[in-house]
Amino acid sequence: MKKSTIAAIVALLAAVVGALVATFIYLRRREAELDEYENLLFSEDFSHKEPVEEELPDEEPTQEEEPVL
Repeated sequence: MKKSTIAAIVALLAAVVGALVATFIYLRRREAELDEYENLLFSEDFSHKEPVEEELPDEEPTQEEEPVL
């Protein structure tokens, strides 16, 4: 085999390994970001409290009331 063929094969393998390492690092970092986002999204420690709506009593006339004429 020529030296140039061996060099091309080694360069190709180095490129493939580099791409796999870059993909692994990207996915690991992305997973950490998603875990952090999920923890923020579903955490029970909220500093913002939702206002509670007060229930108003029904304003239907009762049978005891007399109609106004």
